[in-house]
Amino acid sequence: MENFPVINMEGLNGEERAATMKKIEDACENWGFFELVNHGIPIELLDTVERLTKGHYRKCMEQRFKEIMASKGLDGIQTEVTDMDWESTFFNCHLPEPNIAEIPDLDDEYRKVMKEFALKLEKIAEELLDLLCENLGLEKGYLKKAFTWSRGPTFGTKVSNYPPCPKPNLIKGLRAHTDAGGIILLFQDDKVSGLQLLKDGKWVDVPPMRHSIVVNLGDQLEVITNGKYKSVEHRVVAQTDGTRMSIASFYNPGSDAVISPAELLVEKETEEKKTAYPKFVFEDYMKLYAGLKFQAKEPRFDAMKAAAKA
Repeated sequence: MENFPVINMEGLNGEERAATMKKIEDACENWGFFELVNHGIPIELLDTVERLTKGHYRKCMEQRFKEIMASKGLDGIQTEVTDMDWESTFFNCHLPEPNIAEIPDLDDEYRKVMKEFALKLEKIAEELLDLLCENLGLEKGYLKKAFTWSRGPTFGTKVSNYPPCPKPNLIKGLRAHTDAGGIILLFQDDKVSGLQLLKDGKWVDVPPMRHSIVVNLGDQLEVITNGKYKSVEHRVVAQTDGTRMSIASFYNPGSDAVISPAELLVEKETEEKKTAYPKFVFEDYMKLYAGLKFQAKEPRFDAMKAAAKA
């Protein structure tokens, strides 16, 4: 198995730009995932985000998680569980309307740091979208515009902790799925692993690297690129030791964005490939995804095609 793709963002600024762009293109076409280093987010900020996130979990969420699992009988599971995940989460919306002031139990320092972190990630997400445009031969800003429409893109962060699990063979930290949205940026624990992606029919570990940002592509980018880039199935395997931190930020289309393959990319395809992906409103796709997240993506695309013809 070839090595998991790691992109040094500093390589975009000099003689290595062409080689770096090629690495990004290969990662998008063959992995759907890559890891960013030298991405411009200060190490001190990442360390603070990690410290405050882990502290908040221990103080406000750990005991609650244990009580919830016990109430559902999952602290002593004996048979495989396929309808739940071994995770403790909260969600923070940044765009179009921030909600961090309304989330209970967050202290002022944590709120301030998460706002600062979100702004840095938003900038990287938009920079990456333009790099993808460049590789695809689309005009600069095409993907951001495709995400925007009247309400602007949506952007939010899922903060997760995956506590030690007594029977990781019987329950997943997070069941296998593809992400519904656009581009996802993950700051993950560098000591406790668990994230895996499906490549060539085999589950492959996404290596924990200190201070890196893991990037993966969602279903909407697969549609817009007419399948040139793919969203990839991934999961979190629960561990018996250690709590894994995961901070995943989702840069997605606005709810009223009309998503369809880019005409420039469709023109080059055979007749069969020209109609491979549907046209739909993102909000409609999300309603469908809510009930089918842990199932294959292809029936979701087919359902949107059928709805468009109805």
